[in-house]
Amino acid sequence: MNWITNYVRPRINSIFSRRETPDNLWTKCDECGTMLFHRELSDNLNVCTNCNHHMAITPRDRFTALFDGGIFTEVEVPAPLADPLNFRDQKRYPDRMKAAQKSTGEGEAMLVACGEIGRTPIVACAQDFSFMGGSMGMYVGNAIIAAAEEAVKLKRPLILFSAAGGARMQEGILSLMQMPRTTVAVQMLKEAGLPYIVVLTHPTTGGVTASYAMLGDVHMAEPNALICFAGPRVIEQTIREKLPEGFQRAEYLLDHGMLDRVTKRTEMREELITITRMLTGQPPAIKGDLPAPDPDADPAPEEEPVAEDALKE
Repeated sequence: MNWITNYVRPRINSIFSRRETPDNLWTKCDECGTMLFHRELSDNLNVCTNCNHHMAITPRDRFTALFDGGIFTEVEVPAPLADPLNFRDQKRYPDRMKAAQKSTGEGEAMLVACGEIGRTPIVACAQDFSFMGGSMGMYVGNAIIAAAEEAVKLKRPLILFSAAGGARMQEGILSLMQMPRTTVAVQMLKEAGLPYIVVLTHPTTGGVTASYAMLGDVHMAEPNALICFAGPRVIEQTIREKLPEGFQRAEYLLDHGMLDRVTKRTEMREELITITRMLTGQPPAIKGDLPAPDPDADPAPEEEPVAEDALKE
């Protein structure tokens, strides 16, 4: 047995050989190019710790950070027809759906859930831009209607996080019909006297902006989110003029009165708790796990003073 060949050489190779590093440990910021450790980025809700750039986040991860303890219950959404127009471009529509479901792990482009934020019960729904661009199809329309009906039934506010490239072309006119359907769903909330809060995230465009995304009682947005009907490139080509710096971004729309507030994602939960409790006539929430005290409750009885002689005994 040659101990140099069988033991020493493998040992030396194991010491000096390059260790393989998993590819998913680091993420490069799209804005500043900084390499971010995946755990640090996840703890900061997919916001770059160097330049504050807000990267995409899935509805499930958003809800985990939004609801108390990350606990929420999904609301069932009626499934629409799978391929009503038998649409086909480079691929068949069902094949595109299967590819999107496989890559995202979700069944469709919107998630609806019930839970509590700051001990305040709400219904929330969020679009997933990674699922076919968050496009508004019949399922998204059904999801918003289901969310509105659940909110009315439970008498809870509805908070919607929008992120979409517009209507889903594979469903044609049926996709555009979701604009009036979702408008009726929002009207249900208004007639029930329930708050409807919209958080516009990057990007929110097309028919989504022209319908339920701009019908809220309060409109909030994440920093630098693109919010528009037609994109800036289309507008520039149409009017043949250079648009102002930051045109159609959240900060520009805030300055021109289309938004009520631009809030960082890391501060969004506390902001939503404050606004939701304000709109529902509840007292401000107390920091921590306990809810705010009931102002109508009787004050705690004062303890009777104890005589000094009794203490000595």
